[in-house]
Amino acid sequence: MELFPDTPDTGAGSAARRVSLVRLSAEIARSLTAVGRVAVDGEVHRPSRGATGRVWFTLRDRTSQVRVTCPPSRSSRCRAVAGERVCVIGVLAYVNDRGELQLVAEEVTPVGAGAIAAAVAEARGRLAAEGLLDRPRRPIPRLPEVVGVVCGSEAAVRADIESVVAARFPGYPVDFVEVNVSGPGAADAIGRAVLALDARADVEVIVLARGGGDAAQLLPFSDEELCRVIAHSATPVVSAIGHEGDRPLCDAVADLRCGTPSLAADAVIPSWTALTAGLEREAGNARAAIDRRLARAGRRVVNLDGLHPGRRLTDASARLRALDWRSPMRSRLARAGDGLVAGRRQLEALDPVRVLERGYAVVRDETGRVVRDAGTVAPGQAVAVQLAAGHLDARVERVTDA
Repeated sequence: MELFPDTPDTGAGSAARRVSLVRLSAEIARSLTAVGRVAVDGEVHRPSRGATGRVWFTLRDRTSQVRVTCPPSRSSRCRAVAGERVCVIGVLAYVNDRGELQLVAEEVTPVGAGAIAAAVAEARGRLAAEGLLDRPRRPIPRLPEVVGVVCGSEAAVRADIESVVAARFPGYPVDFVEVNVSGPGAADAIGRAVLALDARADVEVIVLARGGGDAAQLLPFSDEELCRVIAHSATPVVSAIGHEGDRPLCDAVADLRCGTPSLAADAVIPSWTALTAGLEREAGNARAAIDRRLARAGRRVVNLDGLHPGRRLTDASARLRALDWRSPMRSRLARAGDGLVAGRRQLEALDPVRVLERGYAVVRDETGRVVRDAGTVAPGQAVAVQLAAGHLDARVERVTDA
């Protein structure tokens, strides 16, 4: 007769391995590492929150359940509402002192459109209370040195942006950072990418780009921590998530919201045609300003016989007009500015008033001709002396040869 008919047969000659309870607990804990990181759906039962912020609840379905705990550092990403269906992402752990298996959560997200909408509304309220929704927006630079784009590995979004770049400004510097944009860990990955681009001095605008999707797929872009990263970024951030009707929470904290990735690219990539047209207008305005200044200076000296800088002014004007205004865009404004400065200096050097202000005078005889040689006047002859300020009527007392 068998004494223990329910004891499983472990093989002939096998014997139980004697271990301490501590060692058994350690072996159980080690065996759980093979399970790895998991994402499990279920219903929240009996949620509670401790004084430190740690969250506990039971995740269950029709036949199974597991105890879930979320540490305080991750509690902002743990929405545990009784009766609500959620997806828990985390790892299994064995608690020695309680002899309990737990699922340690990294993230607890709602499943279902209604639950997702409620979660987003709650997050919106907390961000509004922090003043992040109505903060002043940073301006988008007109000509950013580098545009950083955070997107998924899907070819369509990147292709859409690259096609806009090719049409507006071929070869414009755009750096793409491809990360996971939906599912477990997506919000963390997007946030890290934003922080990395924000740390670069050459990146002057960041675009978050993603194609369309359902509420669950777009949920990472409503993550509270990601929204805080966007709001506190020193670099302006443009949100271009989904299609025109999609409005994740990051839209409310970004510096600019665009309906699609293509519209975002159109907003941040400058137009080569518009830039060159604007530079041509500025160059034309500079030429006209120089011509007006030269004309005014010419009129001021035209009546000063013997100090005719008109030819030199005309030559200077011709040289300015002959500047090659079709040179590359980056040097065009610099040369125009140099021309303005040189023209101004030349005008000041040629201006007769400046000569007279240094103590010189213009002497004319009774006929109005300029006296250049002392021998052309005699003692007792009346002369007119033009100074920088006013005129003198004088009479020659003595003539001395040079």
